[in-house]
Amino acid sequence: MKKYFAAFLSRLAMFMEFFISIMLAVGIILLCLRLASSLMYIPDLDKYPNYEDLLEACFELIIGVELIRMMYYHTPDTVFEVLLFAIARQIIMDHSSAFSSLIGVCAIAVLFATRKYLFFGFDLADKNLFRGSSRVRVVNKLMGCQIPHETDAETLEEVLRARCAAEDIEPREGACVYFEDTGLRVAKMRDGKISRIEVIHAIH
Repeated sequence: MKKYFAAFLSRLAMFMEFFISIMLAVGIILLCLRLASSLMYIPDLDKYPNYEDLLEACFELIIGVELIRMMYYHTPDTVFEVLLFAIARQIIMDHSSAFSSLIGVCAIAVLFATRKYLFFGFDLADKNLFRGSSRVRVVNKLMGCQIPHETDAETLEEVLRARCAAEDIEPREGACVYFEDTGLRVAKMRDGKISRIEVIHAIH
């Protein structure tokens, strides 16, 4: 019973994140339209938006877009980008003192150092599900990865099974094989055939 309740809460949280993302996206689209319609007033400093208003609004919209990506992808990289834009906005828009700008620059330096030295391998990854019959050549183009293949007609299932045979791994649900920048995981099998494969592309 506890397992089913936990699964229900997980699905509910996912749905709520999706719903919030949609509302945020709609709001950002409406604000972009409002901003675009008022660009003619930029030369008049007494009306909205003047240059500083435009800059601030653009930063806030970009941060909103990054928030949507963060809620959808759930990766350290999306969190990094939200924080980066938020700190950059503070540095550019706040002209109170050079000391506060220096603190902001140091914070950005810490973020980049954290990303370089504390994010490893597949912590930064693009994951997608494909059919086992999908051609490797097409997947490589879509994902920007380099899964090795011998012919243009070779499928993900064929590559995965060949790698499993080479490494003495039984092809079953959950089984994984790894290449230089990509991992392949058997997501679903039906009647002995691999119907779904998760392609995990590491982003360095």
